[in-house]
Amino acid sequence: MSSRILPHAALPDAFKRLVNLHEYVERTAAEEGLDPVLIELVKTRASQINGCAYCADMHARDGARHGETARRLAVLPVWRETELFTAQERAALALTEAISHLSETRDVPDEVYAEAAEAFSERQLAVVIWAASLIQTFNGINVAGRKPLPEQDWSGS
Repeated sequence: MSSRILPHAALPDAFKRLVNLHEYVERTAAEEGLDPVLIELVKTRASQINGCAYCADMHARDGARHGETARRLAVLPVWRETELFTAQERAALALTEAISHLSETRDVPDEVYAEAAEAFSERQLAVVIWAASLIQTFNGINVAGRKPLPEQDWSGS
């Protein structure tokens, strides 16, 4: 494997600003009554699609801390094939996947957007879009720098 810079370390002030924006979106999610598990599902699923092992691991761990189950995390890549996710979670996951595949589709289909708009208030929907979009940036930074997983195993807790 080639040697790479860690973009977050090379420009720490830019990364700090991104983290501050992330924290603002997290606070707004809580203020709008969104379940932290739903937000972690969004971030985990986008990270899986984008091939960011660091973020997928971190957000699965964070989801577990908020009460997410190992079973649901295990089937997250195939969530459509299960009945384990709520209608609101399904709408958020479909929207997240559409946002994560923009380079291929160049669109968020109207039916995906409409389903999400029906499942969330306007501000909640904005938070889901921001969460899905921000994790794309974190994924890009970490994948480009090949940020390694933490050494400790979290064992689903």
